[in-house]
Amino acid sequence: MTEEVLQRTAAPAEVLAAAREHLLSLQHERGWWKGELETNVTMDVEDLLLRRFLGILTTAETEQAARWIRSRQRADGTWAQFHGGPGDLSTTVEAYVGLKLAGDDVDSEHMAAARAWILERGGIEETRVFTRIWLALFGEWSWDDLPAMPPELVLLPPWVPLNLADWGCWARQTIVPLTVVCTLRPRRDLGVGLAELRSGRRRRKVPSPSWAGAFQVLDGALHGYQRHPLRGLREHAMRRAAEWIVARQEADGSWGGIQPPWVYSLLALHLLGYPLDHPVLRQGLAGLERFLIREETPEGTVRRLEACQSPVWDTVLSMQALRDAGLAADHPALRRAADFVLAEEIRVKGDWSVRRPDLAPGGWAFEFDNDGYPDIDDTAEVVLALNRVDHERPGAVNAAIDRGVRWMSGMQSADGGWGAFDADNTRELVNELPFCDFGAVIDPPSADVTAHVVEALCVLGRGDGEAVRRGVRWLLDHQELDGSWFGRWGANHVYGTGAAVPALVRAGLRRDHLALRRAVRWLEVHQNDDGGWGEDLRSYDDPVWVGRGRSTASQTAWALLALLAVDLHDTDAVRRGVGFLAETQRPDGTWDEPQFTGTGFPGDFYINYHLYRLVFPVTALGRYEQARREQSGGSG
Repeated sequence: MTEEVLQRTAAPAEVLAAAREHLLSLQHERGWWKGELETNVTMDVEDLLLRRFLGILTTAETEQAARWIRSRQRADGTWAQFHGGPGDLSTTVEAYVGLKLAGDDVDSEHMAAARAWILERGGIEETRVFTRIWLALFGEWSWDDLPAMPPELVLLPPWVPLNLADWGCWARQTIVPLTVVCTLRPRRDLGVGLAELRSGRRRRKVPSPSWAGAFQVLDGALHGYQRHPLRGLREHAMRRAAEWIVARQEADGSWGGIQPPWVYSLLALHLLGYPLDHPVLRQGLAGLERFLIREETPEGTVRRLEACQSPVWDTVLSMQALRDAGLAADHPALRRAADFVLAEEIRVKGDWSVRRPDLAPGGWAFEFDNDGYPDIDDTAEVVLALNRVDHERPGAVNAAIDRGVRWMSGMQSADGGWGAFDADNTRELVNELPFCDFGAVIDPPSADVTAHVVEALCVLGRGDGEAVRRGVRWLLDHQELDGSWFGRWGANHVYGTGAAVPALVRAGLRRDHLALRRAVRWLEVHQNDDGGWGEDLRSYDDPVWVGRGRSTASQTAWALLALLAVDLHDTDAVRRGVGFLAETQRPDGTWDEPQFTGTGFPGDFYINYHLYRLVFPVTALGRYEQARREQSGGSG
C-alpha cells in the first residue's frame, strides 16, 4: 500500500479523528469502557446445562441460546474455538448437546452433519475431561472413567507439591469445586440421550515411563481411595472446600469474574446442600444476568453468555489511546474514567499473598468485581493511564499509582519476569495431572506481561531500579530465535513483539540494539501484501502459522506500535500499515474484526475483545501522527 492509497481513502489524521470520536462515544456515563468479550458456544451450552441440572431452565432461555448456537455452526457441521479456526471436537459435541436439548431433530441436516463429524473423530470418548464431566452430571458418561479429584487437595500446605498455590488462579478456583462435584458423583436427567455420539473407541493410555504415565497410575490409586476414603478426613476436606469456595465469592455473585469457577462453584455448593434460595446461590445465579447479552434478530431473541468482562482493562487502554490521539489530559472523559479506575483499586489481600505474605495490596483486576485476584497486567496499564490524566485530586491519583507500583514490583518472580496473577507460579508438574487436558493451569512469567510492567516502571521513573534491570534481562533471554516474542495473552508473536519492543526502548536499549533490529526484521518479513499484519491462533499449536494470518486492525496496530517505538515512522512498512488502517476503516470510525486476537488459554480458549479493533488502532495512529508532527517541527 502506498501514499497514493492514503490520499485516495483518507489522511491518517482524518482516520484518527473519526476513530477517536467513535471511541469517546462508547464511554459509559459512569466513566468506563467495556466492549463485548466474545468466546465460543461452550459458554452458552454449559449455561443451559447448569440451569437444567439445577431445575431452573426455561423454554425461552433454551430457545434463545439455541439460536445463537445454530448461528455459529460452520458449513462442515462443526463449531470452532475461534472465528475461522478448525472444527473442535469438544466444542462441537457440547453444541450438539445444547441443540438436542432445545429439541432440534437429530436427523436434520445440521445435526446429522455435526454427528458424522463427531463420530469420525472418535465420538464423545475423545472429548476433553471438562466436556465429559458435564456429560457425567447427566448420566451420559461414567464417573469411573474420569480422573479422580479428591477434595483433600484443599488441605495440602503450601510447601507440598500440587497444593493450591501451585495452580494458576483461574485453575485453583475451578479445581476446588470440581473436587466436590466429582466426589459426590451426581446424576440427573438431561431429558435426551446421546448414545448416537458414541464411537465405541477406547481412550488411549499414556505409557508408564513418563510423568503422565505415573499420574495415571496415581489416578488408579485415587479412584480406590474415592471408594474407601478416610471418613473423618473426607468430611473435613469437604467442609474446608465449601468454606474455601464461599469465601471467594465476589460482590457481584461471581467467582473470579469468569465462567468456569462460577458455574462449578454453584454446582458444588448446591450438591453440598445449599438451597437455591440461599444467599450465596441466589446471588451467584442473579449475577449471571449481567453477563448475558440479548439481541433481537429476524429469527427472534438471541441470548449468549460472556465468559468474562473486561471493564478495567478496556477503560485504561481507552484512556491511553485517547491521550495518544491528542485528547487533553484534563478532558472530562478522562477524569471520569480516572474516577472509575480509582474506585476499582483493590486494597485487600488475596490468594497471591500466599507467595508474597509481606507485600501490601494495591493492584487492579480485569473485571468489575474480582477483589481476590488483582492482576499484574491490568495494574501496569492502570498506572500508565492514571499517570497521563490531569485529575482534580492529584494526591489520590499519585497515592494509588505508588501503591500499584509497589504491588506489581513485589510480584516479580524469581527469574525476573512477571506472570499475570501470581508470583513464582511455575511448577510444571501440575500440567501432567490427568484432568489438566484443557488450557494452561499455571501462570509463569510471560513476555507481554513482563514488558508492560517494565514499560510502566520506566515511564514512572523507576527505570534504573533492579526490578527493571532483571525484567529487561528476562525479555532479552526469552526473545525467540526468529526475533519475535511469544504472546501469552494476545495472538501471538505479533502481540508479544508489539509489547516487548516499546518496553525495551523505554528501558534504554539503543534503537540499533541487535534484539530490536531482529524484532523489526521479523515484523517486516511478516507484513501482509495488503499492508496489515495478522496471526492465526493456530500458531500456538503449529509453527507454520507463526506471524501468518489475515490482516486485522488490532494486530496491525500492535506491529505499528513496535515499529514506531524504534522511530521507524517514515518507512515503507509503517506507511503501508497505516494505509491498511485507513483503507479498511468503517464509515463510523471503527474497524470490522471478526477474528479472535485475544488469548485465554493458548491452544484451547480464545477471545474476541470487541474493543481491540478500535482502541489499539487509535493508539497506533495517534503515535504515528505525533511522530510526524515532531519530524516536521510541530507544524502538524
